[in-house]
Amino acid sequence: MTRLNIVLFAALVLSGLYLVRVSYEARHLFVEVERAQVEERALETQFEQLQIERRAQATPLRVEKVAREKLQMRTATPAVTHYATYAGAASAPEAAASGAQGERP
Repeated sequence: MTRLNIVLFAALVLSGLYLVRVSYEARHLFVEVERAQVEERALETQFEQLQIERRAQATPLRVEKVAREKLQMRTATPAVTHYATYAGAASAPEAAASGAQGERP
């Protein structure tokens, strides 16, 4: 009977130690989950701020201002517009018109 008591006592001590270890790991994991959730909220806030900043940077007025200042762009007016002509383009409408008239009876 004494041996059985010693074996049961050892099992009780080992299970108690295992229970303490598992509780410690559970608390440690819970703290890690809380930290991850705090970091997630911080990243979501930062992402929302970046989205707002991106929308503010992409407004048409800002894009036009940057195009004028940094890229030296200007609005197109007839005074600065250059038209390219194609030599074959002048004969193409005439050929199409004569071809269209030739098909009629």
